[in-house]
Amino acid sequence: MAIESVNPTTGEVLARHQEMTSAAVAKIVDGVHSTFLAWRRTSFADRAGLMRKAAVILRTNAKDYARLMAQEMGKPVRDGVAEAQKCALACDFYADNAERFLAPEPVATEARKSFVTFNPLGVVLAVMPWNFPFWQVFRFAAPGLMAGNAAVLKHASNVPGSALAIEMIFREAGFPENLFRTLMISSRQVEAVIEHPLVKAVTLTGSGPAGRAVAGKAGAMLKKTVLELGGSDPYLVLDDADLELAAGVCAKGRLTNSGQSCIAAKRFIVVDKVRHAFEDLFVKRMSAAKVGDPLREETDVGPQARHDLRDALHRQVELSMTKGARCLLGGVIPNDRGAFYPPTVLTDVRKGMPAYDEEIFGPVAAIVPVTNEEAAIAAANDSAFGLGAGVITRDLARGERIAAERIESGCAFVNEAVRSDPRLPFGGVKESGYGRELSAYGIKEFINIKTVYVA
Repeated sequence: MAIESVNPTTGEVLARHQEMTSAAVAKIVDGVHSTFLAWRRTSFADRAGLMRKAAVILRTNAKDYARLMAQEMGKPVRDGVAEAQKCALACDFYADNAERFLAPEPVATEARKSFVTFNPLGVVLAVMPWNFPFWQVFRFAAPGLMAGNAAVLKHASNVPGSALAIEMIFREAGFPENLFRTLMISSRQVEAVIEHPLVKAVTLTGSGPAGRAVAGKAGAMLKKTVLELGGSDPYLVLDDADLELAAGVCAKGRLTNSGQSCIAAKRFIVVDKVRHAFEDLFVKRMSAAKVGDPLREETDVGPQARHDLRDALHRQVELSMTKGARCLLGGVIPNDRGAFYPPTVLTDVRKGMPAYDEEIFGPVAAIVPVTNEEAAIAAANDSAFGLGAGVITRDLARGERIAAERIESGCAFVNEAVRSDPRLPFGGVKESGYGRELSAYGIKEFINIKTVYVA
Protein backbone atom coordinates (compact mmCIF):
# COMPACT_ATOMS: atom_id res chain seq x y z
CA MET A 1 0.00 0.00 0.00
CA ALA A 2 1.32 3.45 -0.90
CA ILE A 3 1.62 6.52 1.34
CA GLU A 4 0.67 9.59 -0.68
CA SER A 5 1.14 13.29 -0.20
CA VAL A 6 -1.51 15.36 -1.96
CA ASN A 7 -1.41 19.12 -2.43
CA PRO A 8 -4.60 20.42 -0.71
CA THR A 9 -4.58 23.55 -2.89
CA THR A 10 -4.49 21.81 -6.26
CA GLY A 11 -5.29 18.15 -5.60
CA GLU A 12 -2.00 17.15 -7.25
CA VAL A 13 -0.34 13.98 -5.99
CA LEU A 14 3.14 15.11 -4.97
CA ALA A 15 4.73 11.77 -4.11
CA ARG A 16 3.99 8.14 -3.36
CA HIS A 17 6.01 6.02 -0.96
CA GLN A 18 5.67 2.30 -0.47
CA GLU A 19 4.79 1.19 3.04
CA MET A 20 7.63 -0.54 4.82
CA THR A 21 7.23 -4.20 5.64
CA SER A 22 7.27 -5.42 9.23
CA ALA A 23 10.68 -6.94 8.62
CA ALA A 24 12.07 -3.65 7.30
CA VAL A 25 10.70 -1.76 10.31
CA ALA A 26 12.19 -4.25 12.75
CA LYS A 27 15.57 -3.98 11.02
CA ILE A 28 15.50 -0.19 11.32
CA VAL A 29 14.61 -0.32 15.02
CA ASP A 30 17.42 -2.79 15.63
CA GLY A 31 19.86 -0.49 13.84
CA VAL A 32 18.68 2.59 15.75
CA HIS A 33 19.13 0.75 19.05
CA SER A 34 22.68 -0.26 18.09
CA THR A 35 23.46 3.37 17.32
CA PHE A 36 21.94 4.44 20.65
CA LEU A 37 24.36 2.22 22.57
CA ALA A 38 27.25 4.32 21.26
CA TRP A 39 25.38 7.66 21.24
CA ARG A 40 24.50 7.47 24.93
CA ARG A 41 28.25 7.58 25.72
CA THR A 42 28.92 10.76 23.74
CA SER A 43 29.50 14.02 25.59
CA PHE A 44 26.97 16.81 25.83
CA ALA A 45 29.48 19.02 24.06
CA ASP A 46 29.64 16.69 21.06
CA ARG A 47 25.86 16.41 20.90
CA ALA A 48 25.48 20.18 21.20
CA GLY A 49 27.86 20.82 18.32
CA LEU A 50 25.74 18.66 16.02
CA MET A 51 22.47 20.15 17.26
CA ARG A 52 23.73 23.66 16.52
CA LYS A 53 24.57 22.52 12.98
CA ALA A 54 21.00 21.29 12.62
CA ALA A 55 19.82 24.76 13.66
CA VAL A 56 21.98 26.34 10.96
CA ILE A 57 20.57 24.00 8.32
CA LEU A 58 17.01 24.84 9.39
CA ARG A 59 17.61 28.59 9.16
CA THR A 60 19.52 28.38 5.89
CA ASN A 61 16.82 26.32 4.18
CA ALA A 62 13.75 27.75 5.92
CA LYS A 63 12.14 28.92 2.68
CA ASP A 64 12.55 25.50 1.08
CA TYR A 65 11.02 23.78 4.10
CA ALA A 66 8.18 26.31 4.12
CA ARG A 67 7.45 25.57 0.47
CA LEU A 68 7.37 21.84 1.25
CA MET A 69 4.90 22.39 4.10
CA ALA A 70 2.72 24.59 1.89
CA GLN A 71 2.59 21.91 -0.78
CA GLU A 72 1.98 18.97 1.57
CA MET A 73 -0.52 20.41 4.06
CA GLY A 74 -1.35 23.96 2.96
CA LYS A 75 0.57 26.04 5.51
CA PRO A 76 1.10 29.64 4.31
CA VAL A 77 4.79 30.02 3.47
CA ARG A 78 5.22 32.92 5.88
CA ASP A 79 4.11 30.61 8.69
CA GLY A 80 6.30 27.81 7.38
CA VAL A 81 9.42 29.97 7.51
CA ALA A 82 8.56 30.90 11.10
CA GLU A 83 8.06 27.22 11.94
CA ALA A 84 11.47 26.24 10.60
CA GLN A 85 13.08 29.09 12.52
CA LYS A 86 11.30 28.02 15.71
CA CYS A 87 12.70 24.51 15.25
CA ALA A 88 16.17 26.05 15.01
CA LEU A 89 15.51 27.96 18.22
CA ALA A 90 14.64 24.68 19.99
CA CYS A 91 17.84 23.07 18.70
CA ASP A 92 19.94 25.93 20.03
CA PHE A 93 18.05 26.02 23.32
CA TYR A 94 18.76 22.38 24.10
CA ALA A 95 22.31 22.59 22.79
CA ASP A 96 22.86 25.39 25.31
CA ASN A 97 20.96 23.91 28.26
CA ALA A 98 20.73 20.10 28.12
CA GLU A 99 23.88 19.46 30.14
CA ARG A 100 22.69 21.81 32.89
CA PHE A 101 19.18 20.33 32.89
CA LEU A 102 20.54 16.80 33.25
CA ALA A 103 23.45 17.45 35.61
CA PRO A 104 23.61 15.04 38.56
CA GLU A 105 21.85 16.42 41.65
CA PRO A 106 23.48 15.79 45.06
CA VAL A 107 21.16 14.86 47.93
CA ALA A 108 22.23 15.02 51.58
CA THR A 109 21.72 11.65 53.33
CA GLU A 110 23.63 9.45 55.79
CA ALA A 111 25.68 8.06 52.88
CA ARG A 112 29.19 9.11 51.99
CA LYS A 113 27.64 10.25 48.75
CA SER A 114 24.13 10.15 47.36
CA PHE A 115 22.83 11.79 44.23
CA VAL A 116 20.30 11.61 41.43
CA THR A 117 21.51 11.00 37.90
CA PHE A 118 19.63 11.17 34.62
CA ASN A 119 20.17 8.42 32.04
CA PRO A 120 18.58 8.06 28.58
CA LEU A 121 16.02 5.32 28.03
CA GLY A 122 16.86 4.27 24.46
CA VAL A 123 14.75 4.24 21.30
CA VAL A 124 11.69 6.49 21.51
CA LEU A 125 8.86 6.16 19.00
CA ALA A 126 7.31 9.49 17.97
CA VAL A 127 3.83 9.45 16.39
CA MET A 128 3.40 12.94 14.98
CA PRO A 129 0.61 14.92 13.23
CA TRP A 130 0.53 16.92 10.02
CA ASN A 131 -0.45 20.38 11.27
CA PHE A 132 3.03 21.49 12.38
CA PRO A 133 5.02 18.91 10.41
CA PHE A 134 8.45 20.23 11.46
CA TRP A 135 7.85 21.81 14.88
CA GLN A 136 6.00 18.84 16.39
CA VAL A 137 8.97 16.63 15.54
CA PHE A 138 11.76 18.96 16.64
CA ARG A 139 10.15 19.79 19.97
CA PHE A 140 10.49 16.09 20.77
CA ALA A 141 13.69 15.32 18.87
CA ALA A 142 15.91 18.20 20.03
CA PRO A 143 15.61 17.39 23.75
CA GLY A 144 15.43 13.66 23.09
CA LEU A 145 18.68 13.43 21.14
CA MET A 146 20.46 15.85 23.46
CA ALA A 147 19.44 13.62 26.38
CA GLY A 148 21.18 10.69 24.69
CA ASN A 149 18.12 8.92 23.32
CA ALA A 150 17.52 7.71 19.76
CA ALA A 151 14.30 8.04 17.77
CA VAL A 152 12.06 6.50 15.15
CA LEU A 153 9.38 8.70 13.62
CA LYS A 154 5.95 7.67 12.38
CA HIS A 155 4.79 10.92 10.81
CA ALA A 156 1.31 11.66 9.50
CA SER A 157 0.69 9.91 6.20
CA ASN A 158 0.03 13.14 4.29
CA VAL A 159 3.44 14.70 5.09
CA PRO A 160 6.01 12.05 4.14
CA GLY A 161 8.20 14.64 2.43
CA SER A 162 8.50 16.59 5.67
CA ALA A 163 9.40 13.41 7.55
CA LEU A 164 12.20 12.59 5.13
CA ALA A 165 13.44 16.19 5.12
CA ILE A 166 13.78 16.14 8.90
CA GLU A 167 15.71 12.87 8.81
CA MET A 168 18.03 14.45 6.24
CA ILE A 169 18.58 17.53 8.43
CA PHE A 170 19.99 15.36 11.20
CA ARG A 171 22.17 13.46 8.76
CA GLU A 172 23.51 16.62 7.15
CA ALA A 173 24.26 18.01 10.59
CA GLY A 174 26.50 15.02 11.25
CA PHE A 175 24.37 12.94 13.61
CA PRO A 176 24.93 9.16 13.25
CA GLU A 177 22.99 7.86 10.26
CA ASN A 178 20.78 5.51 12.27
CA LEU A 179 20.13 7.72 15.29
CA PHE A 180 16.92 9.27 13.91
CA ARG A 181 14.95 7.32 11.33
CA THR A 182 11.63 7.80 9.56
CA LEU A 183 9.29 4.83 9.32
CA MET A 184 7.07 4.90 6.24
CA ILE A 185 4.21 3.03 7.86
CA SER A 186 0.46 3.36 8.28
CA SER A 187 -1.35 3.85 11.58
CA ARG A 188 -2.28 0.18 11.72
CA GLN A 189 1.44 -0.72 11.93
CA VAL A 190 2.13 1.45 14.98
CA GLU A 191 1.03 -1.21 17.45
CA ALA A 192 3.73 -3.61 16.28
CA VAL A 193 6.41 -0.91 16.66
CA ILE A 194 5.29 -0.24 20.24
CA GLU A 195 5.56 -3.97 20.92
CA HIS A 196 9.17 -4.11 19.69
CA PRO A 197 11.29 -4.86 22.77
CA LEU A 198 13.90 -2.24 21.84
CA VAL A 199 11.36 0.60 21.71
CA LYS A 200 11.38 1.98 25.25
CA ALA A 201 8.84 4.83 25.15
CA VAL A 202 6.29 6.57 22.94
CA THR A 203 5.35 10.21 22.41
CA LEU A 204 2.25 11.13 20.46
CA THR A 205 0.66 14.37 19.36
CA GLY A 206 -2.75 13.83 17.83
CA SER A 207 -6.41 13.08 18.44
CA GLY A 208 -8.01 11.65 21.56
CA PRO A 209 -8.81 8.29 19.94
CA ALA A 210 -5.22 7.97 18.69
CA GLY A 211 -3.91 8.86 22.14
CA ARG A 212 -6.09 6.27 23.83
CA ALA A 213 -5.01 3.58 21.39
CA VAL A 214 -1.30 4.33 21.80
CA ALA A 215 -1.53 4.74 25.59
CA GLY A 216 -3.44 1.45 25.87
CA LYS A 217 -0.88 -0.52 23.92
CA ALA A 218 2.10 1.17 25.58
CA GLY A 219 0.54 0.63 29.00
CA ALA A 220 0.09 -3.06 28.29
CA MET A 221 3.81 -3.15 27.43
CA LEU A 222 4.73 -1.03 30.50
CA LYS A 223 6.27 1.68 28.35
CA LYS A 224 6.30 5.37 29.21
CA THR A 225 4.14 7.73 27.11
CA VAL A 226 3.71 11.45 26.68
CA LEU A 227 0.47 12.52 24.98
CA GLU A 228 -0.39 15.95 23.59
CA LEU A 229 -3.94 15.63 22.35
CA GLY A 230 -6.72 17.95 21.26
CA GLY A 231 -7.78 21.27 22.69
CA SER A 232 -10.70 23.66 22.73
CA ASP A 233 -8.91 26.67 24.14
CA PRO A 234 -11.16 29.22 25.84
CA TYR A 235 -10.31 32.92 25.66
CA LEU A 236 -12.09 34.97 28.32
CA VAL A 237 -12.93 38.52 27.26
CA LEU A 238 -13.79 40.24 30.53
CA ASP A 239 -15.85 43.37 31.10
CA ASP A 240 -12.78 45.63 31.44
CA ALA A 241 -10.95 44.29 28.36
CA ASP A 242 -9.32 46.57 25.81
CA LEU A 243 -11.58 45.44 22.96
CA GLU A 244 -9.24 46.44 20.13
CA LEU A 245 -6.53 44.36 21.79
CA ALA A 246 -9.00 41.56 22.44
CA ALA A 247 -10.16 41.41 18.82
CA GLY A 248 -6.56 41.30 17.57
CA VAL A 249 -5.41 38.67 20.05
CA CYS A 250 -8.46 36.50 19.44
CA ALA A 251 -8.23 36.68 15.64
CA LYS A 252 -4.52 35.89 15.79
CA GLY A 253 -5.17 32.97 18.11
CA ARG A 254 -8.02 31.58 16.00
CA LEU A 255 -6.30 31.84 12.61
CA THR A 256 -2.94 30.40 13.66
CA ASN A 257 -2.00 27.77 11.08
CA SER A 258 -5.30 28.39 9.26
CA GLY A 259 -7.08 27.37 12.46
CA GLN A 260 -5.49 23.92 12.48
CA SER A 261 -3.75 23.97 15.82
CA CYS A 262 -4.42 22.21 19.11
CA ILE A 263 -3.67 25.47 20.91
CA ALA A 264 -5.52 27.77 18.53
CA ALA A 265 -8.14 29.87 20.32
CA LYS A 266 -11.50 28.21 19.77
CA ARG A 267 -14.12 29.30 22.28
CA PHE A 268 -14.41 33.04 22.92
CA ILE A 269 -16.19 33.48 26.21
CA VAL A 270 -17.37 37.07 26.27
CA VAL A 271 -19.08 38.95 29.10
CA ASP A 272 -22.42 40.43 28.00
CA LYS A 273 -21.41 44.00 28.84
CA VAL A 274 -18.86 44.07 26.00
CA ARG A 275 -20.14 41.30 23.78
CA HIS A 276 -21.69 43.25 20.89
CA ALA A 277 -18.80 45.71 20.65
CA PHE A 278 -16.35 42.80 20.70
CA GLU A 279 -18.28 40.95 18.00
CA ASP A 280 -18.13 43.94 15.66
CA LEU A 281 -14.37 44.38 16.08
CA PHE A 282 -13.67 40.64 15.95
CA VAL A 283 -15.64 40.10 12.73
CA LYS A 284 -13.68 42.94 11.12
CA ARG A 285 -10.38 41.35 12.12
CA MET A 286 -11.42 37.89 10.95
CA SER A 287 -12.80 39.16 7.64
CA ALA A 288 -9.55 41.05 6.92
CA ALA A 289 -7.53 37.82 6.78
CA LYS A 290 -6.39 36.98 3.24
CA VAL A 291 -7.41 33.48 2.14
CA GLY A 292 -5.56 31.96 -0.80
CA ASP A 293 -2.62 30.11 -2.25
CA PRO A 294 -0.28 29.21 0.63
CA LEU A 295 2.72 29.77 -1.65
CA ARG A 296 1.94 33.51 -1.78
CA GLU A 297 3.64 35.65 0.86
CA GLU A 298 0.51 37.73 1.47
CA THR A 299 -1.69 34.73 2.34
CA ASP A 300 -2.89 34.54 5.95
CA VAL A 301 -5.16 31.48 5.66
CA GLY A 302 -4.40 28.59 3.34
CA PRO A 303 -6.50 25.53 2.59
CA GLN A 304 -7.34 22.94 5.17
CA ALA A 305 -4.94 20.03 5.03
CA ARG A 306 -7.38 17.62 3.37
CA HIS A 307 -10.83 17.83 1.79
CA ASP A 308 -12.32 15.35 4.25
CA LEU A 309 -11.15 17.51 7.16
CA ARG A 310 -12.66 20.60 5.56
CA ASP A 311 -15.98 18.81 5.04
CA ALA A 312 -16.05 17.55 8.65
CA LEU A 313 -15.43 21.11 9.84
CA HIS A 314 -18.35 22.38 7.78
CA ARG A 315 -20.66 19.73 9.26
CA GLN A 316 -19.76 20.98 12.74
CA VAL A 317 -20.66 24.53 11.69
CA GLU A 318 -23.95 23.49 10.12
CA LEU A 319 -25.00 21.36 13.08
CA SER A 320 -24.17 24.16 15.52
CA MET A 321 -26.38 26.50 13.47
CA THR A 322 -29.28 24.06 13.45
CA LYS A 323 -29.00 24.02 17.25
CA GLY A 324 -29.25 27.82 17.50
CA ALA A 325 -25.85 29.34 16.77
CA ARG A 326 -25.88 32.42 14.52
CA CYS A 327 -23.31 32.92 11.79
CA LEU A 328 -21.80 36.42 11.69
CA LEU A 329 -19.17 35.65 9.05
CA GLY A 330 -18.32 32.88 6.60
CA GLY A 331 -19.82 29.44 7.03
CA VAL A 332 -19.99 28.66 3.28
CA ILE A 333 -17.67 26.34 1.38
CA PRO A 334 -16.17 28.34 -1.50
CA ASN A 335 -16.44 27.30 -5.13
CA ASP A 336 -12.84 26.17 -5.42
CA ARG A 337 -11.11 22.87 -6.09
CA GLY A 338 -8.86 23.44 -3.07
CA ALA A 339 -9.75 22.41 0.47
CA PHE A 340 -10.46 25.99 1.51
CA TYR A 341 -12.74 27.15 4.31
CA PRO A 342 -13.36 30.83 5.04
CA PRO A 343 -12.76 32.53 8.39
CA THR A 344 -16.07 31.98 10.16
CA VAL A 345 -17.59 33.50 13.30
CA LEU A 346 -20.49 31.86 15.15
CA THR A 347 -22.22 33.52 18.08
CA ASP A 348 -24.83 32.43 20.62
CA VAL A 349 -22.85 29.21 20.95
CA ARG A 350 -23.95 27.09 23.90
CA LYS A 351 -23.43 23.66 25.44
CA GLY A 352 -24.79 20.88 23.26
CA MET A 353 -23.44 22.38 20.03
CA PRO A 354 -20.35 20.96 18.28
CA ALA A 355 -18.79 24.43 18.33
CA TYR A 356 -18.96 24.32 22.15
CA ASP A 357 -18.41 20.65 22.97
CA GLU A 358 -15.96 19.48 20.30
CA GLU A 359 -12.57 20.51 19.04
CA ILE A 360 -13.02 22.76 16.00
CA PHE A 361 -9.96 22.28 13.81
CA GLY A 362 -10.17 25.09 11.29
CA PRO A 363 -10.74 28.88 11.05
CA VAL A 364 -14.09 28.84 12.88
CA ALA A 365 -14.59 30.96 16.01
CA ALA A 366 -17.30 30.24 18.57
CA ILE A 367 -18.52 33.18 20.70
CA VAL A 368 -20.03 32.02 23.99
CA PRO A 369 -22.03 34.74 25.83
CA VAL A 370 -21.82 34.86 29.65
CA THR A 371 -23.07 37.25 32.29
CA ASN A 372 -19.95 37.83 34.41
CA GLU A 373 -16.45 36.69 35.38
CA GLU A 374 -17.57 33.66 37.40
CA ALA A 375 -19.77 32.46 34.56
CA ALA A 376 -16.85 32.95 32.16
CA ILE A 377 -14.56 30.81 34.31
CA ALA A 378 -17.23 28.13 34.63
CA ALA A 379 -17.73 28.04 30.85
CA ALA A 380 -13.98 27.89 30.26
CA ASN A 381 -13.68 24.83 32.49
CA ASP A 382 -16.85 23.24 31.11
CA SER A 383 -14.87 21.24 28.57
CA ALA A 384 -13.36 17.81 28.20
CA PHE A 385 -10.15 19.53 27.10
CA GLY A 386 -7.51 21.43 29.04
CA LEU A 387 -4.61 22.46 26.82
CA GLY A 388 -4.37 26.26 26.64
CA ALA A 389 -6.42 29.29 27.66
CA GLY A 390 -6.37 33.07 27.41
CA VAL A 391 -7.62 35.87 29.66
CA ILE A 392 -8.06 39.40 28.34
CA THR A 393 -8.41 42.18 30.90
CA ARG A 394 -6.91 45.58 31.69
CA ASP A 395 -6.37 44.45 35.30
CA LEU A 396 -3.19 42.38 35.12
CA ALA A 397 -3.46 41.15 38.70
CA ARG A 398 -6.99 39.94 37.95
CA GLY A 399 -5.83 38.21 34.78
CA GLU A 400 -2.88 36.59 36.51
CA ARG A 401 -5.07 35.26 39.32
CA ILE A 402 -7.58 33.74 36.91
CA ALA A 403 -4.86 32.29 34.67
CA ALA A 404 -2.83 30.82 37.52
CA GLU A 405 -5.56 29.60 39.87
CA ARG A 406 -8.93 29.26 38.17
CA ILE A 407 -8.52 27.86 34.63
CA GLU A 408 -8.07 24.10 34.11
CA SER A 409 -5.37 24.03 31.45
CA GLY A 410 -1.72 23.25 30.86
CA CYS A 411 -0.97 26.88 30.07
CA ALA A 412 -2.81 30.19 30.32
CA PHE A 413 -1.80 33.50 28.75
CA VAL A 414 -2.94 36.97 29.76
CA ASN A 415 -3.54 39.50 26.95
CA GLU A 416 -1.69 37.35 24.40
CA ALA A 417 -2.44 34.41 22.14
CA VAL A 418 -1.28 31.04 23.43
CA ARG A 419 1.85 29.59 21.85
CA SER A 420 4.53 27.05 22.68
CA ASP A 421 8.05 28.16 23.56
CA PRO A 422 11.18 26.00 24.07
CA ARG A 423 11.81 27.75 27.41
CA LEU A 424 8.38 26.88 28.86
CA PRO A 425 6.76 23.49 29.53
CA PHE A 426 3.97 22.55 27.17
CA GLY A 427 1.18 20.01 27.59
CA GLY A 428 -2.35 19.57 28.84
CA VAL A 429 -4.72 18.10 31.40
CA LYS A 430 -8.00 16.20 31.13
CA GLU A 431 -8.53 14.87 27.58
CA SER A 432 -5.74 17.07 26.24
CA GLY A 433 -3.23 14.49 27.43
CA TYR A 434 -0.46 14.21 30.00
CA GLY A 435 3.25 14.73 30.35
CA ARG A 436 5.17 17.78 29.24
CA GLU A 437 7.29 18.77 26.28
CA LEU A 438 9.90 21.54 26.08
CA SER A 439 11.84 23.30 28.87
CA ALA A 440 13.72 21.42 31.60
CA TYR A 441 10.56 19.42 32.31
CA GLY A 442 10.28 18.09 28.76
CA ILE A 443 13.82 16.76 28.50
CA LYS A 444 13.29 14.66 31.64
CA GLU A 445 10.19 12.82 30.38
CA PHE A 446 12.16 10.08 28.62
CA ILE A 447 14.88 9.70 31.20
CA ASN A 448 15.68 7.14 33.88
CA ILE A 449 15.82 9.29 37.02
CA LYS A 450 18.20 7.13 39.03
CA THR A 451 19.20 7.27 42.69
CA VAL A 452 22.87 6.47 43.44
CA TYR A 453 23.81 5.79 47.06
CA VAL A 454 27.43 5.24 48.12
CA ALA A 455 27.71 3.96 51.74
